[in-house]
Amino acid sequence: MSRGDMAKPLLGHRGTEGDPSVTPASGRTIGVLGSGDFARSLAIRLVCSGFKVVVGSRNPKRKASLFPSAAEVTFQAEAVKKTDVIFVAVFREHYSTLCDLADVLAGKILVDVSNNTEINHHKESNAEYLASLFPACTVVKGFNVVSAWTLQSGARDGNKQVLICSNNQEAKRTVAEIAQVMGFTPVDMGCLSSACEIENIPLRLLPAWKIPIFLALGLFLCFFTYNLIRQVIHPFIREQKNKLYKIPIEVVNTTLPCVSYVMLSLVYLPGVLAACSQLYYGTKYRRFPDWLDQWLLHRKQIGLLSFFCAALHAVYSLCLPMRRSHRYLLIETAVKQAVEKKMNIWVEEEVWRMEIYISVGIIALGLLSLLAITSLPSIANSLNWREFSFVQSTLGFIALVISTLHTLTYGWSRAFDENQYKFYLPPTYTLTLLVPCTVIIAKVIFSLPCIQHRLLRIRRGWEKGRYVKFVLPSATGEYSSGETSSNV
Repeated sequence: MSRGDMAKPLLGHRGTEGDPSVTPASGRTIGVLGSGDFARSLAIRLVCSGFKVVVGSRNPKRKASLFPSAAEVTFQAEAVKKTDVIFVAVFREHYSTLCDLADVLAGKILVDVSNNTEINHHKESNAEYLASLFPACTVVKGFNVVSAWTLQSGARDGNKQVLICSNNQEAKRTVAEIAQVMGFTPVDMGCLSSACEIENIPLRLLPAWKIPIFLALGLFLCFFTYNLIRQVIHPFIREQKNKLYKIPIEVVNTTLPCVSYVMLSLVYLPGVLAACSQLYYGTKYRRFPDWLDQWLLHRKQIGLLSFFCAALHAVYSLCLPMRRSHRYLLIETAVKQAVEKKMNIWVEEEVWRMEIYISVGIIALGLLSLLAITSLPSIANSLNWREFSFVQSTLGFIALVISTLHTLTYGWSRAFDENQYKFYLPPTYTLTLLVPCTVIIAKVIFSLPCIQHRLLRIRRGWEKGRYVKFVLPSATGEYSSGETSSNV
């Protein structure tokens, strides 16, 4: 990128006149120590937000072309003298090179933006280490969870949060105001001891997805093995037929809808268990077990994985007629019909079954797509709570019911055909019906007026066995107080 391009704002300047919580940026000078990629992106973002930026580098002449022309690139000592807020954009191992500037840095705010290469790589956080080297400075941890790309492109639909911690409230407020002017949302994480946890956040790989992914893989392996036994191993042992060619497409395509269907039911099963717990104990204030709490927190990820498996199942199903094996089977069936002189092989029941099966499946996939889209933060933020609850709860339950119809029309009367029980194992779809049907039956029971009313009272604060005070008029016209149980 040329120096002229660097001078052009990547994001239009955001006015702050109407926001009383944001301090105007004009007139404030911000220092940046470092000349790496993050320092360059940070300088660009600060300039586009209306700040005056002074960059401190050990080689200012060589590094000046990397920064926008609006930013002043000078030696570190000169940069430190011109501002009271300084972003330290250097690696931890290079903090010691700044010790010569200790006297000049005294009394200034140092914003540590560094990260480690491993979780808990050091005993103390980088911010705490920087504070120990410069005890006369106020160190604030922040901006480490924001990537250089986000700084350049702007906080639009991605994560806009900037986690900030420090032992000085005034310094945190100053950095928070800078973050707001830059278009980010500052989040106060407390004192500087929280810096270790903040520095570990960018190093975690999908922490909320670990359990759902292992759950999906476990279900996939179980159903894949089950289908492999029924579709490949059984014909090989009983009929000496080699059907290994079914593994890449047909067996996988039989497994994916099983995983998707069960995962979708697992999204709504914890809600059923939570409702049962509240009805049993008669209160909403009793804590759920940890495993149920974790289950409730992972419902979004489980639902998205369910949609992913359903989408793959749709693509695999469209590819089934393209297989060479499928063409061979069609030709073989046509030859057999010609030899047997069968002119009409139309089976009305099978035609209707497949029409209903495919139609219901398309509707179920459409509803799952709607659930997945509204799970995205940018879409969910545009919905109020009632709209979001209607889509995720009501439409989600309808998607589960339609998926159940899709499964039942697929199975039709196969559950009563003894030829379908290979190695005495029932058809795969009958196993997938267990959890979803349990959820549907429980939801229907909870919708009964007597149970629904009691559950609604509990969720509004009513508790079983709780005594409340009441006041009754006596025969003389005076009022006397007493107690009664809320069960009455």
